Amino acid sequence: PQLPHGHMALPSFWKMVEDSLQQSGAQLRAFCQAFETVTPSPGTQPLTPAEERKVLSLVSKHGPDKLYQVTSNISGSRDLDLTLLRGQIVALLQGADTKGNTSRWLVDAGGPRGFVPAAKLRPY
Repeated sequence: PQLPHGHMALPSFWKMVEDSLQQSGAQLRAFCQAFETVTPSPGTQPLTPAEERKVLSLVSKHGPDKLYQVTSNISGSRDLDLTLLRGQIVALLQGADTKGNTSRWLVDAGGPRGFVPAAKLRPY
């Protein structure tokens, strides 16, 4: 069977894919923000087995005193910002960004590294 976009030139096909991904990303961010405002933050959330493995690897790399839990969804808006979900565990790498701003911390999210608002982290 012929795909509906099979007749398109590759560059315009990729442009279409990119546009729809950006649109989905924007919808997801809007949804996350709406979701955040209606759900009260519970205490510590149970971790999935995959999250547990990630936490163990972060502990072995950075030590238990460097671990923080994300208290509410974070939607990264700038370059090098991470987008994280409430309950995720990250390891603190540096308590400031490259300009010395201490309200943005550099963290390791078990793979991706980037900046998050310090106010949305609490010691784990």
